[in-house]
Amino acid sequence: MRLAHRSSAIALATALLLSACATTKAVSPAQVSAETRAAARDVETAASALEAEERASPAALVSKVDIPYEKFVLANGLTTIVHTDRKAPIVGVTLYYHVGSRNEPRGKTGFAHLYEHLFFGGSSNVPDFDVPLDAAGSTSSNGSTSYDRTNYVETVPTGALPLAMFLESDRMGHLLPAVTQDKLDKQRGVVQNEKRQGDNQPYGLVEYALNEGLLPVGHPYRHTTIGSMADLDAATLTDVRAWFTDHYGPNNAVLVLSGDIDAATAKPLVEKWFGQIPRGPEVAPVSAGPVTLPAPIHREIADQVPLLYLSRNWTGPGLNDADAPALQVGMDILGGLASSRLDNELVRGQQLAVGVTASAQIEESVSFLGMAMQVKPGVDRAKANAAFDKVLADFLRDGPTEDEVRRSVVSTLSEEIGGLERVGGFSGKGATLAEGQAYSNDPAKYKHDLAAMAALTPDQIKAAMNKWLSRPVYALDVVPGERTMDGAKLGGWGDEDKTPAPRPDPKKPAPALPPAPKISAPPVAPVGALAFPAMERTTLSNGIPVVLARRTAVPKLVLTMDFDAGYAADALDTPGTQGLMLSMLDQGTATLDATGIAEAQERLGASISIDGSLDTSSATLTALTDNLGPSLDLLADVVRHPAFAPSEVERVKAQAEASLSQTLSSPPALARRALGAALYGAHPYAQPNDGLGQAATLAALTPDALKAAHDKWLRPDLARITVVGDVSMDQLKPLLERAFGNWQAPATPAPVKPLAAPITAGKPRIVLIDRPHSPQSVILAGRVLPITGRTPDTEPLQLANDVLGGGFLSRLNKDLREEKGWSYGVYSGVSKPIGPSAFTLSAPVQSDRTGAAIKAIMADMTAYPAAKPITDEEFQRVTDGAIRQLPNLFETNGQVAGAISQNDRLGRPGDYYVTLAAKYRAIGKPTVAAAATQFLRPQGLVFVIVGDRKVVEPQLKGLGLPIEIQQAPAAQDGAGDESQ
Repeated sequence: MRLAHRSSAIALATALLLSACATTKAVSPAQVSAETRAAARDVETAASALEAEERASPAALVSKVDIPYEKFVLANGLTTIVHTDRKAPIVGVTLYYHVGSRNEPRGKTGFAHLYEHLFFGGSSNVPDFDVPLDAAGSTSSNGSTSYDRTNYVETVPTGALPLAMFLESDRMGHLLPAVTQDKLDKQRGVVQNEKRQGDNQPYGLVEYALNEGLLPVGHPYRHTTIGSMADLDAATLTDVRAWFTDHYGPNNAVLVLSGDIDAATAKPLVEKWFGQIPRGPEVAPVSAGPVTLPAPIHREIADQVPLLYLSRNWTGPGLNDADAPALQVGMDILGGLASSRLDNELVRGQQLAVGVTASAQIEESVSFLGMAMQVKPGVDRAKANAAFDKVLADFLRDGPTEDEVRRSVVSTLSEEIGGLERVGGFSGKGATLAEGQAYSNDPAKYKHDLAAMAALTPDQIKAAMNKWLSRPVYALDVVPGERTMDGAKLGGWGDEDKTPAPRPDPKKPAPALPPAPKISAPPVAPVGALAFPAMERTTLSNGIPVVLARRTAVPKLVLTMDFDAGYAADALDTPGTQGLMLSMLDQGTATLDATGIAEAQERLGASISIDGSLDTSSATLTALTDNLGPSLDLLADVVRHPAFAPSEVERVKAQAEASLSQTLSSPPALARRALGAALYGAHPYAQPNDGLGQAATLAALTPDALKAAHDKWLRPDLARITVVGDVSMDQLKPLLERAFGNWQAPATPAPVKPLAAPITAGKPRIVLIDRPHSPQSVILAGRVLPITGRTPDTEPLQLANDVLGGGFLSRLNKDLREEKGWSYGVYSGVSKPIGPSAFTLSAPVQSDRTGAAIKAIMADMTAYPAAKPITDEEFQRVTDGAIRQLPNLFETNGQVAGAISQNDRLGRPGDYYVTLAAKYRAIGKPTVAAAATQFLRPQGLVFVIVGDRKVVEPQLKGLGLPIEIQQAPAAQDGAGDESQ
């Protein structure tokens, strides 16, 4: 991918959430204050209603997941699927090529992913694929590669659909003449830096170890999609041309157009642009399947990680196997649900783990089944292993309950209904239809799978889980220590030391190719005015303001309750207070323990997420309209009546401490914390933006301190409610009154954060955080600007930053990634908080180019805009792109809710986005240049580098900045007792 994304096989490690859910014995009303007892009576009534109220059944929910389509096939074999959705003037373009890393032979690993990158480098009639798309207002313009497919997605204004068709057809039919040795070398470097970036993360080598242990050499799913450095280095122009010719013909592709389009309009358009492309060779089917190990295997690897990681792994059947739905639900019950068996027993019960997960990563021909736990520091390793295995053994023996099955299925169906909001992108309706066609020759495969899930019985799930998880297990442990595996040598076929693959002569020139026919790009039709949803405003009886934007595309809604608090509030409290307090909200109330809260959400198909930012503390509810009443009652209980039981505070605090250790072991996260402190000094915005505070302050927090913070900051006079979705104000307001209307503000004045405090940060410098053995340096830089998020008329600065570092085509990214090949991606941005804004940039680069990268960044910024003025092409691209993409920005309820909340937070008028296009049109190039000159200079930047000091420090001499050395936190020795 062109964004930082790795194969989901690594999800058991890098995405293992440090669960904040907790089980606690319900606190009786006698143990709480008189005020809470009175409120609890309302909650008890609501809880009873929640159990008694009729909820949507799985069968009823399945009927609401529907993506009607029409399909046609061109003479050259291109299959096209069209889905009409007129809610916005946009079309999702989704193109799947049925080729992935499983098609790669020995010596050619990483080729499918490399070609994904080359596809963006331009074709015969398109010098740069992204330039016209950005100018046309496309969003989600990206690509990705997996074991089974390579896909490309863009969501464009309806008037830009002919342009998108021209672009996709030109790189399908006329790519090769534009694939030069120079482009191959540059994209090879980008891909290798993507590999370094993934390998550099904590647990970043787990995927390699899993594939090696589960599958034999030669199995198509054994080598990773990213491939090996050696194979990428050896790829010649002749090799990659042959790879394209053999795999990217129209007969091996599925095109989906979804959104403001119909089949009658689409068919002549597709015929015009794709009909003349000849068929390609038939791609040979890949023979692959699950592998049963002859005996259990245990492997241990060391890594620079803070916590002991234990996992159990198997391969399983592919997605067309009848057992696939049962395995998905079974693994969800085992370790995916918030109320999963592993969570209940290991995290909340025995408190042996700070995070657990289980999942079924189901590919076309095989699946990866796994469960994992991160062991709580100080826990005996043998005890953790025994408890881990017992949860699985008990589940296989007893099977799931009927209630567990229903909760998993309802949660899954609710997510699928939410997914209907997006027409395109990696997870929208276009991708759903494309995957069904590519893998199962049935665009409606999703519907059959969901119906199968809804019909599952506990016995069916028990049988499937026993069939596949009773086989010999591959147990992989990652222990804290010095990394011994070298990611640069991993990812390939696996037997290179014994069977070297034949290598073509790299000096032999690739034959010349005949020129492609000249084809001109079609024009982009004008984009109509943005139709932002109408807003209704009201106030609850206790003064809480409410805004509703009604949208009826899906039977769901998003409700966000924002409090004027956030992590900056810790400037008035102990650092880490706000984050830990928020983590405790769904860990138990006066009437429900954490398991009860999680189960209630799952039964309702609802989701409550508690989160914070520097300025705001938020509780967000995503709910099915049919279940809104009990979902709101549950939210009110969580927000208003958290128990802060001492035993649960200690447990969640231990999780937060483990999460802090995890954060400090991640180079990007460590750099972000350091940069915030360096920029803001003693200002409230110097608080870590992850909300975790510091180890010492986190350890000192008490239940009383958390309850005091809750009462101080989460109060109705600091709250506002934003609702977007399928509900009317007449329906909504009585339910909000029932849930929140009787909540009275305390008599004490509302606290005020000192956001106007002066900035006392240090001088410009380089802060080098030494992290030995890092294959990549993470560079962050920034400075505080003399504006705030509430400063009006900063749109010229946004456009100026778009030119410099705000997107894929920005100057910084094109220089360090596309031209030099030193980085996987360089980006810059200007924050929009209530208080002082900051300009920041991020540039992860290969270690041996750290100093040169900083010089290049400073040179690019110095030249902009005086020595290298903004070009007409740049100005047109960023301005037209900003205008044309507006309809794309508000496709989902969550996007609209976020926009409304941001407008209210920053004091913008409600019609801000409606008037934004006119503002952009009124901005001239001199105004954008002036903003760049004023705000985007390199003078005053503080650089933070997380990397290997031995490699990096000599490169920093001569940069003219003082260097401050810090040491990255070491892996905790107490992350788990190593005794067996």
